[in-house]
Amino acid sequence: MRLPGARGAALVDWTSGLALGTVGEFPGGDHEAAAAEAAEIARLAAEQRAFAPVEDDVPADPPLEDLIISNRDSYHLLRFVPTSFDSSVFLHVCLGRSDGNLALARIRLGEMAGRLVLG
Repeated sequence: MRLPGARGAALVDWTSGLALGTVGEFPGGDHEAAAAEAAEIARLAAEQRAFAPVEDDVPADPPLEDLIISNRDSYHLLRFVPTSFDSSVFLHVCLGRSDGNLALARIRLGEMAGRLVLG
């Protein structure tokens, strides 16, 4: 939450839609609903072959690096986390559009995902 403009953050299992940990506030005020909704979007995007890496025929694990969703007042950044198991975990950060820095958030979430030890 030391990220400029961060309103809320969660570690989410995109297979089950469960929030494994949360901090801050998400739109609607319900962490579990926000995790389930973000997981649904993550699953839909991850299952599409159109978004797979082009340079090789070996499936990536996780299949995506991140997703960015923007609306009038915020950015939602979903960063997939590589794990030693089936890689079904992502970080979800909600940034205020007026005071958030999307580029910095992508860099920091990438660093954070690399430091997470799962499995």
